[in-house]
Amino acid sequence: MKSSFDNILDTNKIILVDFFAGWCGPCKLLAPILKEVKKDLTDSIKIIKIDVDKNQTLAAKYQVRGVPTMILFKNGNQIWRQSGVLQKNDIISIVKQHL
Repeated sequence: MKSSFDNILDTNKIILVDFFAGWCGPCKLLAPILKEVKKDLTDSIKIIKIDVDKNQTLAAKYQVRGVPTMILFKNGNQIWRQSGVLQKNDIISIVKQHL
């Protein structure tokens, strides 16, 4: 049986998952950058934020060892991942490569 997270990923839309923690300074820096990315890419991407402290099983499933970690999914498959903060233009460029 699929989890609700697997159901979310089961789409042809590109999904960027931001694994973060409330206590993480770099995660707080990344949050407004991702809002800008969403604003620029509107219908091309869905961004989901996953709190690793509240979703430890999911973080373990995707082997998230540090936060922030961004994972890009397409058709339910992981196609890119990065730990740390990236600038808006870098994230947009990476997403556009996979559209």
